[in-house]
Amino acid sequence: MPEPAARTRVAGSVRARIERFVDIVGEWTSWLALVIVVLMAINVLLRYFFSTGSVWAQELEWHLLVPLILFGSSYALRHGAHVRVDIIYGRFSERNKTIVDLASAILAIAISALFIWFSLHYVQQSYVIDEGSPDPGGLPHRYLLKALIPIGFALLLLQSIAIALGSIEKLRSSRS
Repeated sequence: MPEPAARTRVAGSVRARIERFVDIVGEWTSWLALVIVVLMAINVLLRYFFSTGSVWAQELEWHLLVPLILFGSSYALRHGAHVRVDIIYGRFSERNKTIVDLASAILAIAISALFIWFSLHYVQQSYVIDEGSPDPGGLPHRYLLKALIPIGFALLLLQSIAIALGSIEKLRSSRS
């Protein structure tokens, strides 16, 4: 059985790799916000100044929000920018904060795993029927968009594992 220090180094290395991966995905995903703003501005200009528009361009706005939200949530969790009841959490001792973080990470892991499991059939069904937009001129291959659901929750699951590892590490170091 490996020594506790060796286990801590391995867990720390795994956690650091996960967090770096989440950072890279989050940084790349953040550019979608700019793309969405530009696309919306173009759609508004076309609609109000030229009385024209396209269904696919409007649908693209919504389609770009999906990866922004799904991948951005892991990045927000990584950097503590997620929703939390800080007025209560802020009054806890460091040990209790760590316990809450660990319990939250375990819950997030379970929820993410369930979302991945249940969304796989949903994506497969969309792929089999080659689901597209019901609107004329809309975007085809909706299964590609739906496939981001299990991928986004897998990223959230990974970040939750990193938080759990970090919390366990903190709890172990506070005991010694």
